[in-house]
Amino acid sequence: MNSPGPKDLIKAQARTLGFDDCRVTSAEPPLYVKEFRDWLEQGNHGEMSYLERNAEKRTDPQRVLPGARSIILLAASYARNESSPGDAAVGVVARYARSADYHDTLAGPLKELSAFVNSLGDPGTRSLWYVDTGPLLERDLGQRAGLGFAGKHTNLINRKLGNWFFISEIVTTLPLVPDSPEKNRCGTCTRCISACPTGAITGPFQLDARRCISYLTIELKGSIPVELRPALGNRIYGCDDCLEACPWNRFAQASSLLAARKDLQAPDLVELLQLDDLGFKRRFAGTPILRTKRRGLLRNVCVALGNVAGAEALPALERAAGDAEPLIAEHARWAIEKIEQRAKPI
Repeated sequence: MNSPGPKDLIKAQARTLGFDDCRVTSAEPPLYVKEFRDWLEQGNHGEMSYLERNAEKRTDPQRVLPGARSIILLAASYARNESSPGDAAVGVVARYARSADYHDTLAGPLKELSAFVNSLGDPGTRSLWYVDTGPLLERDLGQRAGLGFAGKHTNLINRKLGNWFFISEIVTTLPLVPDSPEKNRCGTCTRCISACPTGAITGPFQLDARRCISYLTIELKGSIPVELRPALGNRIYGCDDCLEACPWNRFAQASSLLAARKDLQAPDLVELLQLDDLGFKRRFAGTPILRTKRRGLLRNVCVALGNVAGAEALPALERAAGDAEPLIAEHARWAIEKIEQRAKPI
C-alpha cells in the first residue's frame, strides 16, 4: 500500500487543526487578472485603496513569495443555527462578526500548518500564511483550487459549506500536485441579486462595492450617502442578505473553530449609542467590530435608529447630536429628523 504523499498529509493535518476543507493550486497568476484591473479602473472598490496599491502582488503570487510553487487554500466554517434578529429595537451584525476576530482565531492553526508544510520539504522550504490579510486574489485562487465556485454575488460557494466560511491560504515553495478547479454551479438562480438591498450586485458576478452595505458600514470612513441610508435598515456591521439567499447554504456545517458571542446576536441600539471610547473598546475587544472604531459603529447605529426606532430613541440621539465626533453628530441629526417625520400625523 502506497504511503500518503505530501498533499494528503497536509489535508489530513488541516482537518486535525479544525479546518473544514483544504485544496491546492499552483502559484501561477490568477485567471481573472484583466477583470480585476477593469474593476479597479471603474472605481468599484471605493475607498479601499489597498486593493489598488498592491494590485501587482495580487496578480502575481511570485511577488508575494519569490520561488512559490503552490498555494494551499483553506476553508473554516462560521455557519451556525441562527438567523438575523427581527426586533427593530436591536442591531444586526453580520454572522462572521458575532464571534472572536477570525484573524486571531485562525492565526494559531495557520502557523502550525505552515510549519508542518515546511517540514515536508527540504531545509530551504518557505511558506507564508494569510487570513484575509495577504495581497492575493483568494476567491479566484480558491475556485482554481476547487475550494468552491464564485457565486453571482461574487463570494465563494462551497458545495459542502454553502458560503458561510472564511478563506485563508498558505503560499509555499513546496511543489504540490494541484487539485482540479471547481465549475460554476449557480445555474439560472439569481436570488442573491434580488436580495441585495442597495442594488450593489449590478449583474451576475459584478459588484459595485460603493453601494454594498458591508462596505458602507465597515470600509467607508466618512458619511454614508444619504440616499443609501434607508436601505441599511437596522444593520450596523456588515450585511448577509445576498449570502442568506443562497440555496447552497442548506449544506452548511456548524463551525468547530469559532464560537458565537451571545452579546453580538442582537445588541440594543440605544445602549450602543451611549458608549464612550473606553466603553466601546471594552465591549468589542477581540472582535472584528473593533476595526470600525467608535465613530464608525455609532455612525451606523444612528442610521439604524433613524430607520427603525420611535420617539423612545430621541433622548439618546439628541445627546449623540452633540457628540464631539462630527461624524456621529451628523448621522444623529439625520436620525432625529427621520423619526420626527414618521411621528407627524398624516
